[in-house]
Amino acid sequence: FKFGVGSLVRRAVDWLDWMLVEAWNVEHNQLHHYHLGEDSDPDLVEMNMDYLRTLDAPLGVKYLAVGLIAVSWKWWYYSPNTFKALKANERRKQGLEELPGTHRPQTFDFAWLVGSGDQSFFSSTDFLFNCLFPYWLQRFVVLPLPFLALGGLRLYVAALVNLVLAELLTNAHSFLVIATNHAGDDLYRFEKHCKPRTATFYLRQVISSANFVTGRDSTDFLQGWLNYQVEHHIWPDLSMLSYQKAQPIVKQICLKHNVPYIQHNVFYRLKKLVDIMVGHASMRKFPTAFERKQDLVD
Repeated sequence: FKFGVGSLVRRAVDWLDWMLVEAWNVEHNQLHHYHLGEDSDPDLVEMNMDYLRTLDAPLGVKYLAVGLIAVSWKWWYYSPNTFKALKANERRKQGLEELPGTHRPQTFDFAWLVGSGDQSFFSSTDFLFNCLFPYWLQRFVVLPLPFLALGGLRLYVAALVNLVLAELLTNAHSFLVIATNHAGDDLYRFEKHCKPRTATFYLRQVISSANFVTGRDSTDFLQGWLNYQVEHHIWPDLSMLSYQKAQPIVKQICLKHNVPYIQHNVFYRLKKLVDIMVGHASMRKFPTAFERKQDLVD
């Protein structure tokens, strides 16, 4: 795995964002894909949002919290959570004991800004300077600087404000097309882990994922090809064009064998997601007794 790793230059050229590429690789490519819908899935929304779901607060307050999460989730949730997964994986490789709370979500702790807060899995200095700082510096300091030279402070501030607004929008867009993929009262959670590339594994990829509207290049582009979530989880290494070609075939196979194949408009899936986040709905629990025992891992 060489994409975006090895140096800051490589990260800047390939994919400079709030999270480290190698941290995303562990959290998404390894843990999420091979633990989908399990308690060990780092992106299991129902479990990660347990605090908000059970919070004794008016529903309007919960909806406001969801809105704030949507426009800040990259740096507030995804960056620290992927970084935590990377550090936990490094401990495992070193043969060290798993720390308590390894599978709990890690969100941004504002106490890190003053060197305090929870330092159990990583130091705040390591996270802030190696993970967040390069993107922050490039996006909000370096990019607007030419406007300072061209038009003075007023133009510089206008450019900075535009970049901040763009950041809020790109967070909201990515939240819409990513967080909605595996949350809803029509999708399943699982009690036990299963072996990869078994019948149970592939079934889980289908019944714990949701597609959006598919089949048109323009729609696919606007949704980042994340509208082929079922196919992506079955074949994570295929190209986006391959997902587009495979989708109607996969859907027909599922219909033939009575396997639930969930596909809706992305905004319908957003409503499903928000219902899970605020505790208005819950995901389905797949009965362990119905799963192939030879595919399960105790």
